[in-house]
Amino acid sequence: QHNDGSSASGSSPRARRRGSQQRRPMAKRSIEDLEKENAQLKASLARMTSAPSKAGTHYYASADAVAECPDNMRMPATGNSGAHCYRMISDFHELDCRERLNTSSYVNVYMEDEEIKAANLGMRINLADQTVYPQSFKVHNIVLNMIADLWHCPKPADFDEYGAFAGAGTVGSTEACLLGGLCLKFRWRKWYAKKHGMTEDQVRGVYPNLVMSTCYQAAWEKLFRYMDVQPKFVTPSKATFTLTAEEVKPHIDDKTIGVVCILGNHYGGQYDPVWDVDAMLTKLNKEKGWQVGIHVDGASGAFVAPFQDGMPAWDFRLPNVLSISASGHKFGESVCGTGWIVWRQRQELSENVAISVSYLGGKADSYTLNFSRPASGIFVQYYKFHRLGRAGYKALCDNRMANAKYLRDFLKSVKHTDGRPKFIVLNPLDGEYTLAVVSAYFNPELNLPYDDIDLQHQMLQYHWYVSGYKMNYHDPVDESTKPLFKDAPASQTMFRVVVKANVTRPMMANLTDSLKHCLAEMDSLGEGFKSMHAPKKLKTSNKGHAC
Repeated sequence: QHNDGSSASGSSPRARRRGSQQRRPMAKRSIEDLEKENAQLKASLARMTSAPSKAGTHYYASADAVAECPDNMRMPATGNSGAHCYRMISDFHELDCRERLNTSSYVNVYMEDEEIKAANLGMRINLADQTVYPQSFKVHNIVLNMIADLWHCPKPADFDEYGAFAGAGTVGSTEACLLGGLCLKFRWRKWYAKKHGMTEDQVRGVYPNLVMSTCYQAAWEKLFRYMDVQPKFVTPSKATFTLTAEEVKPHIDDKTIGVVCILGNHYGGQYDPVWDVDAMLTKLNKEKGWQVGIHVDGASGAFVAPFQDGMPAWDFRLPNVLSISASGHKFGESVCGTGWIVWRQRQELSENVAISVSYLGGKADSYTLNFSRPASGIFVQYYKFHRLGRAGYKALCDNRMANAKYLRDFLKSVKHTDGRPKFIVLNPLDGEYTLAVVSAYFNPELNLPYDDIDLQHQMLQYHWYVSGYKMNYHDPVDESTKPLFKDAPASQTMFRVVVKANVTRPMMANLTDSLKHCLAEMDSLGEGFKSMHAPKKLKTSNKGHAC
């Protein structure tokens, strides 16, 4: 043997064993098995070789840029660079309508750089965990107290114990409406059981009702469906868009949990006369021995009315107003997903939805339907209150109203070829008791071959989204489509422009110029326009409620 242990024949015992193993006959495998293994090996090799190069490849030079049918049904096997992923999302966004030119939505879309930083900071904070993030929740309470003060909420007797008014930041005003409705229901249930000598089990079998206008926002349909509450609708006139105290009164009985007054309906922006409903309820409750209260749905108007001169009392200054909800992300100017609710007091109201939470390392009360939520909306709301102050919110309100008047005056001035008005403006007055919203429809007397939904489609070529829809709503009781107004057919169309702060006067001038061009084009197309858009209208025109 050599010094290295190998034999003279040139192979070691270990090498001879390996050779004998290699010479053993392989198990027979089918062609299908071999092809399957080959495909697996190819796929594995492709992943290993493509991942590094893909991560460093310019997005528009990558295979993703030419993939006709990307697999969106399953998570990718390997990751990618951050820039690559962001560009993929950005391309989806690029195909959307432009946010600032979307006049159908009330949601704020303009944010300063510092505002975005505040929102990003809040993304890492779970506001539900009050014991871990006490200072962040302190910001929540500071904003809540500012809002309660803005709405003239009386300071509760237990304020020092909680350090805040009865209320909560919510995920939009939908959650706030649901919370407000639930508290009205629980308050009524205790009163009704005591009055009729019923047990808790017995009173649960009684079907309560809630009175409101047909111009309600879709959030309330969730309450009717999810919380077993019967809606009693007041159908307003298209001349006002609002209910009246006289129309509300016949709908109220001892099963009524409350009346919802809308402070700025989303169709035309008009305010329900909360003050008149409050006066009526004071007399009715005294006469009948009832305790029917008011919830003010201020989704859009609760951050506008406080800054409008000469506005009658609409908030907690009225004794029957028990709760107010609002969207912070609308005219509160916060980011999308911000909402607020304030109750007059905890007793008989917010205490009905309070849940004590202790498993996170401390004890805290939760008033919201959902639990975990980021602090982004709270932080931005705090930022906006300090950034603008009351004077800034007043200036925004005045600017919006001035630009709304500019558009309204334009629509009033447009004439048909025979001199008759082209449009019927649905909120023709420039009064203070409304939002900066302009609603109108084509004059039916002209018998035009196009309607307001056709106008929506035509305006898109100028990048403006102006929502057109029919004057009807979906009744959640019998699932039928009914007229929105008592003096207009359900088939009548209309359009609406929400004038937000980011729509400046030059942009409004562009909007009116775009309307002029569209009208000229629609007139030139004539009857051909109707046939061209008929298939599309069948899919999009019967929207019912608009966001």
